[in-house]
Amino acid sequence: MRAPNPSHIHDLTTGQPRPVDRWSLVAAAGLLSFVAMLDMNVVNLALTDISSGLHVSAAVAQWAVLGYQLPLVALLLPAGRWLDQVGTRPALLLAVGCFATCSMLAALAPWMSWLITARLLQGAFGAVLFVLMPVLAATSVRPELRGRAMSVPATLGPLGAVAGPVVGGLLLDHLGWRAIFLVKLPVCLAAVLLVRRNAPRRGRLRLPDRGSLRDAALIGAAVAAVLLGLTLAPKAPQWLLLALPAAPLVRLWLRRPGGRPVAEVLRAAGTAGVNASVLALAAGFAACQYLLVQYLRGPHGESATGTALTMLAFPLGMVLAGRVGGRLADRWGARPTALTGAALTTCGLALLVPVDSGWSTVDVAARLALAGAGMGLNGGPTQALVMTASPPGKLATAGSAVQLSRSLGFALGPALATATALADERPGTRTHAGIALAALVAATAVVLLARYRRPQA
Repeated sequence: MRAPNPSHIHDLTTGQPRPVDRWSLVAAAGLLSFVAMLDMNVVNLALTDISSGLHVSAAVAQWAVLGYQLPLVALLLPAGRWLDQVGTRPALLLAVGCFATCSMLAALAPWMSWLITARLLQGAFGAVLFVLMPVLAATSVRPELRGRAMSVPATLGPLGAVAGPVVGGLLLDHLGWRAIFLVKLPVCLAAVLLVRRNAPRRGRLRLPDRGSLRDAALIGAAVAAVLLGLTLAPKAPQWLLLALPAAPLVRLWLRRPGGRPVAEVLRAAGTAGVNASVLALAAGFAACQYLLVQYLRGPHGESATGTALTMLAFPLGMVLAGRVGGRLADRWGARPTALTGAALTTCGLALLVPVDSGWSTVDVAARLALAGAGMGLNGGPTQALVMTASPPGKLATAGSAVQLSRSLGFALGPALATATALADERPGTRTHAGIALAALVAATAVVLLARYRRPQA
């Protein structure tokens, strides 16, 4: 019979309970972070195959991506508010199980409406996972090890986003578009086994009340308006008018019972600027990645495989620096480490501005590796900074705000790149101007982190 798995053990010298560091749960948070971010990008390459396979137009096929992203981003803050009131273990097992089930349903889709419905549901459960991952990592170790723990999901999440196109290309070439929805299942199963074996049996689930559902509808409508406007604007700029209702909807939500706690957490923790820095760094990176891939495949004349291998320099630098970032944050402090990481990423992007056909792939990869190392140093310490400053009992709300900032950054980045393309049709000038804009956006993260001061208790 397996021994019970308590959350504390007794110190033999003092007889007092001593916290147990559950690194297996930190690993589970990292796995789920990877697979959730992978899902945001892996489907992009399959849109042409989905369009022909299910006999729909390219515009309709795009909802295989939007159907996941819209509820994911829209429900992050309402999910954080709900998760502050329920048990982490049952909520995580429910979210992972339903996320995996929706993946299977998407893979089996016989027609497009089935696929869109499965993706909408998957995005809703993905929002719960995004909020739970930093909470699981933060609460599984002692506070003095929190920076190291937070670096695991904070590094593996963006790694999943960058690896998505590479994984998607391999699966499409050898197994077809349905396989991209099934590749996540083994990772989900491993996470479930880790959580069932090691997570303390505390808390229970409860249904969200009607007020929470109304709050979710308001913030969901606001986020959907922004994302739809940015997605449709490249074809017709007047679609940007769709984003106008977002501001009054958010303002109304902040005055309601569901929005006030989020504003109070940001005000009490003083982390609004830190969240803005997360958004800026993610947007700058996403814009640069989008433009660089287009440039390598187009004017640079690089093959798909060569482009994928070149872009892998970024996650490689991020993974290697991520482990160092957590240790530095625990010893040196979260803010200096996060600030150093943001500065390195900005430098890496700035060094990519003059990219031209005379550069080798090694030249591009070296600069990408520098930018990736900066993201690796920044991710975990930034998350730890927010979670440590969070008021007691509000970890999920604070974590959801960070995840929303990062997800919005990844969604806004390609829109920034597209806006540059609309301003100048010349490929070389467009790429240089777009990457310069990306570096400037990333530089705002440096300024915001440099200005951050934790409020005195």
